[in-house]
Amino acid sequence: MIQFKKHSGIYTLSVMQELPIGLSEAWDFFSSPKNLEIITPPHMGFKITSGEPGGMYPGQIITYKVAPFPGVKTNWATEITHVIDKKFFVDEQRFGPYNMWHHEHHFEERENGIFMTDKVSYKIPFGFLGHLAQGLFVKRQLKEIFEYRINKLEEMFGK
Repeated sequence: MIQFKKHSGIYTLSVMQELPIGLSEAWDFFSSPKNLEIITPPHMGFKITSGEPGGMYPGQIITYKVAPFPGVKTNWATEITHVIDKKFFVDEQRFGPYNMWHHEHHFEERENGIFMTDKVSYKIPFGFLGHLAQGLFVKRQLKEIFEYRINKLEEMFGK
């Protein structure tokens, strides 16, 4: 399930998904930044540029190149700011296309697998024009990215 809401000039995207895998398997996959490329739509040309990231830890800086629009590549740097093993981690944009990007990844073990919640709070630059862009294409693009991710994860791990 994918939901959007707006509050105080910030947008929040919430994505919930259940997967029939164990918590350790889920954590190992999602806490490895190198797997981001696998679950990002290929047309975005997502590439980590900071070298092969090891295990995730607070303070880790990861840089990427990504094409938010065809033919438009941008640099993006995130910092892993919080990590509680097998519970949650947070990445925050340090520079990139948004004024603010705060992405929480939560994991909950359940009887038949895991329940994951992604919560992305973001602010678009350019004031009124940014809000217009949200309605015209940013919301749709983020929805497509997370739908791709949901489908790719179901293809890899089952429903």
